[in-house]
Order: sequence, then C-alpha cells, then structure tokens
Amino acid sequence: MLFDKQTYSERRQKLKESVGSGLIILFGNNDSPANYPSNVYKFRQDSTFLYFFGLHREGLVGVIDVDENKEYLLGDDIDIEDIVWYGQVESVADMAPQIGVSNSAPISQLKALVDKAKKAGQKIHFLPPYRHDLMIQLMDLTDIHPSQQREAASLELIMAVVNQRSIKSPAEIEEIERACAIGYKMHTTAMKMCKPGETEQHIAGVINGIASSFGCIVSFPTILSMHGEIMHGNPSPQPLEEGRLMLCDAGAETNENYCSDNTRTTPISGKFTQRQREIYSIVVDCHDYALSIAKPGVKWWDVHMGVSRMMIDKLKELGLMRGDTEEALQAGAHAMFFPHGLGHMMGMDVHDMEGLGQIYVGFDDEVRPNLEQFGTSCLRCGRRLQEGFVMTDEPGIYFIPALIDDWKSQGLHKEFINYDLLETYKDFGGIRIEDDILITKDGCRFLGKERIPYHIDDVEAFIAR
Repeated sequence: MLFDKQTYSERRQKLKESVGSGLIILFGNNDSPANYPSNVYKFRQDSTFLYFFGLHREGLVGVIDVDENKEYLLGDDIDIEDIVWYGQVESVADMAPQIGVSNSAPISQLKALVDKAKKAGQKIHFLPPYRHDLMIQLMDLTDIHPSQQREAASLELIMAVVNQRSIKSPAEIEEIERACAIGYKMHTTAMKMCKPGETEQHIAGVINGIASSFGCIVSFPTILSMHGEIMHGNPSPQPLEEGRLMLCDAGAETNENYCSDNTRTTPISGKFTQRQREIYSIVVDCHDYALSIAKPGVKWWDVHMGVSRMMIDKLKELGLMRGDTEEALQAGAHAMFFPHGLGHMMGMDVHDMEGLGQIYVGFDDEVRPNLEQFGTSCLRCGRRLQEGFVMTDEPGIYFIPALIDDWKSQGLHKEFINYDLLETYKDFGGIRIEDDILITKDGCRFLGKERIPYHIDDVEAFIAR
C-alpha cells in the first residue's frame, strides 16, 4: 500500500457521498495468462480498485453498500499448494483492516450481496469493464450481457471516480515524480545510444530494462522509430541511419502504478540538419507556449487551439501553409501536420481513466468534443484546468506520405497547404516533444526534478558528451 488506511477510508467516504445510494462494486484484476494458465503476465491491479482499496493482490473485489454504510473486501485465501509455489501471503481477513474495511468474505459471497441489494431495490453501481473475465463475472452477477455492460455502467459512479481521481494529492505527485525520475534515465539513455548502426529494438529493449531494473513496468509499449510520422511506431530490427531522426515516446510506471510519459526526438547524426532545425524549432516553441498559458480556469481546448494557431503561423513562414490563419484553423487544415491532441490527463493510468470513457474524463457540459473533424477528434481533453491536474504537453509535426497523397488527391485544404513544397518533405519523418506538467495555483510546472534535454543546443551538447 502506498498510503495509510485513513487515506483509503476517506476516499471511500467521499465516494459514498458523491454516489448517494446503492451498492458499489469495484473489481480488482485477476491474473492474466500469457499462453497457458500458470504462465501469466506481470500482475497489474485495476487503477480504480487500487485508488480506493490500495491492495495489489489478484482476485479481490471491493463492495460498498452506501445505504447501510458498510464496506466489504471479498476474495479467496490461497491454499497450501499455492503457498508452496508462491510463498505465504496474508489472508483477506487480515488485509481488510489494513485499509480500514470492517467486513471480509470469500468471493462466493459476492453474489449474495448483489442479490440482497437487488431484492431491496438498490441500484447496482459498476464501472465499464475492460477485461473479458470480469465481463463474464459481471454477467453472472447482473444478467447484463458483456455487449451491453459499457452502456449499463453507472454514470454516477463514473463521474464520482473521475472527479476524485482527477485532482492529484501531494503524495500522488511525489509518486509521479518517482516515475518521472525513471523516465529521465530511460530517455537520456536512448539519446546517448542514438547513433548510426544501433537498432531501434536494441535501444527500446535497453530502456525497457531500465524500468524493470527499478521493479517497475513501462507505462505503455515503448514507441521508438525513425518513422516518427507513425504515431505509435513499434521498434523494428532496422539499424538507425545517418541524417534521420529517432523519435522515442516512453514512460515508466512505479510499483504503485503511477506513470510518466515523455517524448524526445534525437538527430541520429548528432546534429540537426537545417530543415530539421526549422521544424524542430516550431515544435519547441509550441511546447513552451503551452507551458506559458496553461493554468487553472483555462480550457485545455483553448491551449490546444492556441498551439495549433502558432503552428500554422510558423509553417506559413516556411511556406508549407498559407492563407488566413484563423480560417485554416477552423477548417482543420493544420491537422495535416498535427493530427492528434495536445495532451491528456495522466496519473495511475498513462491516459488517466480512459477506460471510464474519454468523454467523461476530458470533457464536461461546458466543453464538448468535436468528433467530426480530423485531428480535433483525437483531442483527449478540452475541459477547464484545475489545480492538481496532471497533463501531458506534447505538440508534434509529422509528414505522413499516405495522408499527403490522400488529401492532395482530393484537393483538400489546397488553399491552406502548399502541396508542391510538402512533396519534398515526404522522407522527413516526424517530431514530437512531450513533458508531464502539474497545474499549480498560478500556472503549471514540469514534473520530474531532472529535465530531459529538448532545446536544440542542449540536445546536441548532451549527445556529444
């Protein structure tokens, strides 16, 4: 457990007050087999269960009866055969008091609790499940088919969880800073290894091993590629080539499952070419502009649009875009170069609480997503920032040959895009710079005590050491 039992008790009490009535079921995760039952992936607890119950053991379920003000921890104790292979672990009855829960029972009693609540006319609150074993378990409890469970999930519970988990406590920030410290080691190692002849897979394997060496996991599969124009480019066996760029998007997740997420783009030759410097400088300026305007009360939608506006102006200076900036922005022409959102919430999930529904996490009644426009539809957050939010700041510029050909063949946004010049950038790749920021009382600040170099002179000096 990361926190003391009072913290978990207070979190559950606040949840009860927010939901108001009914029976809340929070499923922990089970072991997940890789290729046969006893060969499992490293266990990763469900984030919301961990937030409210703090326990990392598999096979647990937390139940909160709001009307009777009772809390339960359900799970089966391991038998002697498991003890032989995995060692002694605490009983469920011993774990429950450690997190301030008075009642414990075997998992078989979950059905009885749910049936009792149904009979009493209580609403059964559950979150959208994302693992198929839990979908089956939920169907057995509620008779709701897995295909209908996301729609049937409790909106009251979703919103209560989102509202609590969005604001990070000082202790949570400390844990994210630990993840950022590991992320710093990962990224600076990748930058040092970035030389002609090294393979993408070797570098990715080394930095993934850094996370493992701290007993941690990566917060998402590492993206590392010379093809930075591919948003989620997997590392390949291909050797790095002179004159190209290596994009590395990677993060660590601590033992308590708090995350970091950074991206750096490094010149494989050790120096940026003139053309690379021009594009890279625009991304740096956009990255730093977001830092200058992000603060409580500002809509993240407006930060994204402000960055996009700046990008258009600077691409016009290079001749890649043209026409009226505001008209180009409203038309979405800039998405040719910047097809994703500026950033997302981060915490116990690298895309924090995405499994609950992005429309609930990143948007609200005031700010709704634009799902129709290419690029803007990928903006994961638009709502007003609050003190305690953790966001990623990750502008990028990409030259995607297939997208260039597609838009050009349609004559799409030809009044704003210089396709003749754009043709000469098809072999460029892509650039992204990403950092994790905390929204503070008056603005925002970087997370992580050591800064991964990203300004041009700093990058070139760092990799030349």
